[in-house]
Amino acid sequence: MAPGIERCMYCGDSLGAAIDHFEPIKLAPLRAFDWLNHFLACDYCNSNAKRAEYPCDPSTGECLLIDPSTEDPHDHLRLILRTGRYRPRTPKGEATISTFHLYRPQLEQARRDAFERCGDMLRGYARLLRSGEHQRAHGRAEALLRQPHADVLYAMVRTLDSPGVSMVLDEDIIEILGNRFAVPGIWRKADDPASASR
Repeated sequence: MAPGIERCMYCGDSLGAAIDHFEPIKLAPLRAFDWLNHFLACDYCNSNAKRAEYPCDPSTGECLLIDPSTEDPHDHLRLILRTGRYRPRTPKGEATISTFHLYRPQLEQARRDAFERCGDMLRGYARLLRSGEHQRAHGRAEALLRQPHADVLYAMVRTLDSPGVSMVLDEDIIEILGNRFAVPGIWRKADDPASASR
């Protein structure tokens, strides 16, 4: 759910300092030691927001939370980049926003900040490539993927295929993301600095 390394898999903001049992132990005691049921979570999402909540569809019994190990959150959530606010695309998106309090003002502000930071880092990445500093460009790309709220970068890449992309992203960012920058899981044409430096 949060592509950032070692970040909370729900909000993407804080370091994942806790382990959440996605399907709570009280509902599924046999999954207590199931590796695929353990997700990195921050203390807030684990202890204050989700706790033992596990909302399910009353008619089908299907869990209404996005499972970050098997589902693409983009299918259920739409990130409004300029406001930092998530909007649900599906009932799962709605339940996930509500359960993890993804509408917290500090999270929305952090996503807005990440949007600005991503633009600056992408421009720096492109400058380094143009100047032939491929090793440093590769380091900049890796830093982008490790930052808090890496979901913002993924949303920027996904926005490239949306109508009205130029109303959301600056033209230079569209070019950088479309032609040069590659994001794992949603690869685009890439001028891979690692291969270019060999």
